[in-house]
Amino acid sequence: MDRWAGKVAVVTGASSGIGLATAKALVQNGMVVVGLARRKEKMESELANIRGATGKFYAVKCDVARDNEVAEAFEWIKKNVGKVQVLINNAGIASGGKFTEVDNAILKNIMEVNVMGTIYCTKEALKVLQADNLPGHIININSIVGHTVLKPMGRDLNIYVASKYAITGFSETLVRELMGQNIRVTSLSPGLVKTEIVGSGLKDLNILDYPFLESEDIANAIIYLLGTPQRVQVKELLIPPLGENFL
Repeated sequence: MDRWAGKVAVVTGASSGIGLATAKALVQNGMVVVGLARRKEKMESELANIRGATGKFYAVKCDVARDNEVAEAFEWIKKNVGKVQVLINNAGIASGGKFTEVDNAILKNIMEVNVMGTIYCTKEALKVLQADNLPGHIININSIVGHTVLKPMGRDLNIYVASKYAITGFSETLVRELMGQNIRVTSLSPGLVKTEIVGSGLKDLNILDYPFLESEDIANAIIYLLGTPQRVQVKELLIPPLGENFL
């Protein structure tokens, strides 16, 4: 991680869960981190005093589902913080229920945040990386359901599974498009993680009845990925909790 010290990383969905844990870990490892989320005040509060931090944190209010807000956020970063070299596409939402029963507006929002938000942020980051031929790393937070269609704990996930399959395809597309450039791409697919997205998407689920990961487990994996030599391309990393039998 030493080579990333002082370099700029963008983490989407940084106000809670995996995004928050990742932002903290990167700051503790000396990176200059910009968190993008709709809850700016929560990001600022959560990251106000990080023990052992050697990096810096900036909070930017941004709805990644809106391409204009994403473009404005990255322009602000370029002018006020520096050149983005690491992007953690973490922002995501879910809603339980059968595909045929969930309101179209909810389904549309899931796709806009989970898929288009990832694409918008990646395009903006690549503009910076490619303009100056910078080494970079894009990590897309995927899911085990982006590889196998299933109903975790018997719950319906409607279009969420399709949104994560899209991330699997998008990540491999990026790998192929960026060959010959000094930019790595990783699709990181956790199993069940104890985050707000589980609480909101599966409200009737008692998560303590199932094996689960903590957000910090995924943040530690991201630190590992970034810490590998630039010549190493980890295209896919699946991280289920011990004892999970969804796959």
